[in-house]
Amino acid sequence: MGLKVAMVAGEPSGDLLASRIIDGIQKIQPEVHFTGIGGPNMRSRGMQIQHPMDKLSVFGYADALKQLPSLIRTYTSLKNNLIAHKPDVFVGVDAPDFNLRLEQKLREKGVPTVHFVGPSIWAWRYERIHAIKKAVSHMLVLFPFEVDIYRKEGIPVTFVGHPLASQIPVKPDMQAARLRLGLSPDSRILAILPGSRASEIKLLAPRFLQTAQLLLKHDPMLQFIVPVVNEKRQQDFDGIYSSIPVKNLKTFSATDTGRPIAWDVMEACDAALVASGTASLETALFKKPMVISYVISPLMKKLMEWKSGQLKPYVPWVGLPNILLKEFAVPEILQDDAIPENLAAACINAMENTVYIQEVKQKFLLLHETLRQDTARLAAQAILRAANSPA
Repeated sequence: MGLKVAMVAGEPSGDLLASRIIDGIQKIQPEVHFTGIGGPNMRSRGMQIQHPMDKLSVFGYADALKQLPSLIRTYTSLKNNLIAHKPDVFVGVDAPDFNLRLEQKLREKGVPTVHFVGPSIWAWRYERIHAIKKAVSHMLVLFPFEVDIYRKEGIPVTFVGHPLASQIPVKPDMQAARLRLGLSPDSRILAILPGSRASEIKLLAPRFLQTAQLLLKHDPMLQFIVPVVNEKRQQDFDGIYSSIPVKNLKTFSATDTGRPIAWDVMEACDAALVASGTASLETALFKKPMVISYVISPLMKKLMEWKSGQLKPYVPWVGLPNILLKEFAVPEILQDDAIPENLAAACINAMENTVYIQEVKQKFLLLHETLRQDTARLAAQAILRAANSPA
């Protein structure tokens, strides 16, 4: 049998990132056996799925507490299996609360560990660096500014770029995307992206739909498009939409093309109202003006403050485009400020302020060029080196 690589990804974005890594490894070394926790993209590359990715798809501390028994069973089962059948290398993709614990146990047993997507210690809980140092043989980071952080702490690190920057076209084709979605080529379209988690849709979708209702008063011809990642999220969204109906709104579900439906939606729109997270970076790579918003429950906020010992992040931004550009390139409307009136005003500016729109698009183009590396190859090379090095 060839090289054995164990991998864990815990949510759709991680599944997509991990699948690109598998592609890169298979190009260099075709005879590799992959096993672990993942989703449909990893499975399609031939990975043996020991546990479905949904087992780890929890949002923060509150959801984790509710699902703690299931998480513990999954963790224990996978840990015991991997210790009994040692892989040549373990790759944890994001999901730091789960993966760093597992990585430390495996590294103690002599398994080299690679962690892909450095935890945001530059924003919250820098003290996690000590746990990372114990757990991780090699860190792969998405953003160039992270390299100095890990080098300073003596942790081997490689900047591999962001794989999304290679997958998303530098020059988006809005009309082609609209044709694929059956949309009018001449309409003004706002994409609404309230997140991929049930908790996000519960808190953000009502505000976003109320915002759309206000925007229709400003422009009755405005169109709205909403991507949903799966049937469960469609049901969650439809339950809210039934009580807050919006004229000119269409939802789009995932397709079998291998391309996330959200990408078609982002490429087709003029601007977007988007939940903070990976989607905001994807929207930036599609060169779209956006309004970033996020809301967490009071309990979640208290838990985050308690767990981190911080009342707010170390950096003044929450949206990835702003963090990378080190400025408020696009508005962030959060928590109590995230009321429909504020969101609507910002969306109007994002769709109608032509000078602002051109400035934002130029900034996003430069950002795209910085992040556009051969991520799959760079990550694969680092993982294969780690597999042949002591833990």
